[in-house]
Amino acid sequence: MKLKKVLLINGHPDKESFNFGLAEAYKQGAENSNAVIDVINIRDLDFDPNLQFGYRKKIELEPDLLNSIDKIKEADHIVWLFPMWWYGYPAIMKGFIDRSFLPGITFDYVPGKALPKKLLKGKTGRIIITADTPKWYNSLFMKNPVINQFKRGTLQFCGINPVRITYIAPVKGTTEEFRNRWLTKIKKLGKENK
Repeated sequence: MKLKKVLLINGHPDKESFNFGLAEAYKQGAENSNAVIDVINIRDLDFDPNLQFGYRKKIELEPDLLNSIDKIKEADHIVWLFPMWWYGYPAIMKGFIDRSFLPGITFDYVPGKALPKKLLKGKTGRIIITADTPKWYNSLFMKNPVINQFKRGTLQFCGINPVRITYIAPVKGTTEEFRNRWLTKIKKLGKENK
């Protein structure tokens, strides 16, 4: 029986953040399942986050990015954790995506077609977002910008589907009980490889 490969990608730049606790909880859960778990903490990678020429000119990929791309390609299920800041994700995570989700790696242009060839088909995903904005406000008034951008505009654009969402908010000023409850839920998701 082939073991499921689960990749955890943490986009929070602060290793003492709640996101790192959530990532550890997911990892512990996954380690108690029939899965092989790997982790990328974007903050620990050595790379230039600036895609300085866009797609006009190729920039050599740093070893940490090449290693991360290999992990993404090998994974069956990819879990992303990040905080929602200004209804988007942290700059370091944006730089990681700009530099690694490139034509020929995660998608390919098809001459004469409006939509690309999706090179990450067959993979599933989960996005775990922490925020201070209540879910109802983010949905009703803001129309879920980071979810639409990342789920549809990045992951599904490249073929990852389905992509499930876990939205944890508001986090600011929460109790230890609130955080422990979420750590337990995330650990369960890890055990189920969801």
